[in-house]
Amino acid sequence: MPRFNRRARLDTSQVEDRRGVGGRGVVIGGAGGAAGLIILIIAVLLGVNPPPGSSPGQMPTANVAVVTPGETPSGQSLAQECRTGADASRREDCRIVAYVNSIQRYWSREFRRRGWRYTPAETVLFTGYTDTGCGEASSEVGPFYCPEDKVVYIDLGFFNELRTKFGARGGSFAQGYVLAHEYGHHVQDLRGILRRIGNSRQGPESASVRSELQADCYAGVWAKHATRTGFIVSLTRSDIADALNAAAAVGDDRIQREFQGRVTPETWTHGSSAQRDHWFTTGYRSGNMNSCNTFSGHI
Repeated sequence: MPRFNRRARLDTSQVEDRRGVGGRGVVIGGAGGAAGLIILIIAVLLGVNPPPGSSPGQMPTANVAVVTPGETPSGQSLAQECRTGADASRREDCRIVAYVNSIQRYWSREFRRRGWRYTPAETVLFTGYTDTGCGEASSEVGPFYCPEDKVVYIDLGFFNELRTKFGARGGSFAQGYVLAHEYGHHVQDLRGILRRIGNSRQGPESASVRSELQADCYAGVWAKHATRTGFIVSLTRSDIADALNAAAAVGDDRIQREFQGRVTPETWTHGSSAQRDHWFTTGYRSGNMNSCNTFSGHI
């Protein structure tokens, strides 16, 4: 587990806690049978970014699923519980705050260095479902960035799903990778990349796959500089291995092979396990976002 700077002051204003808010289930209908299941699994891949005006909660799933929010609120507020890096070492939600703070400090500094303007993006923690600028979202969709309101949404239960359903070994820095990937989409949004690629398409060379692999690369760039942001003191080889393992666990080929018994590259939206590993590693080794041009040439 990364060692956090115990004295670092956490900025909880970057994270909104909606866990346990609400009191009804959300019924999500859609395609049935094996095809519907595969659509659901693809939806849970990291970085599902609904196109403007779409609703994450309307994404087809296998048959009908009922998602029930937590029955009780999260209790004490993040502002009360998550004050320093020491809190990040003992609580998962505080660790999320620390990662978000670190990621945004890095990109804020990098944008300033390049003469660009970085606009911070909030992360929303929720359970079950929540309203977003892209429509009502269910935790079934997995973590995602909404370009309409420029917010990252995540149900922390996803990290357990990453281990139990997708076979990742987990680890704290796998969480950091997931968040850095989503903020990679925010970087793309600020640079106008998401607008240029338009609606997502499918296929091994599609704009959707190239966008997701670039977000993986940007996550690697942050990881290279994470210890310079003031929140993380040290990273080990094991931490980086956890991030790579998480990236590979949600490769299109690996998920398709596990859940439908065959690989169909023409339906890929995020890239293969090897590609996700490669592009995170590319960003991590270079530490330079210029190395993350996934939109040119073969990927």
